[in-house]
Amino acid sequence: MLKGFKEFISQGNALELAVAVIIGAAFKPIVDAITNVIMAVISGVVGEPSFDNVFEFYVKDSQVQPGTILTAIINFLLIALAVYFCIVLPMNKFKERMKKAKDDKPAEPTEAELLVQIRDLLATGRPNASAGQPRPKA
Repeated sequence: MLKGFKEFISQGNALELAVAVIIGAAFKPIVDAITNVIMAVISGVVGEPSFDNVFEFYVKDSQVQPGTILTAIINFLLIALAVYFCIVLPMNKFKERMKKAKDDKPAEPTEAELLVQIRDLLATGRPNASAGQPRPKA
């Protein structure tokens, strides 16, 4: 039972997921700060700290606030923008640079090409490199 768990945990996907969750939790305060700053600017323009009370109405004694949906949508879009510009865009640029560097790197010679080079070096290194002749002693 523990062997199966160990194999599951040591798989790349489980480890990558764990790292992603930890980094995501650590990144949350940054995204929240960006969202709060932008929401403060929006509230300065609109005059309300959130849109919760916008379009507010009552049905008998119950308060209905459709503006909470608008606030949630704006928060979602702000978080998505923060994640895109702080994580996705830089990561895509990094991957593009790595791919370009990999493409610019000359291809490694194949095993056959290496053997041909070795043969040629051995042939030019011995002036009398015909078959059957002994190599001169130094």
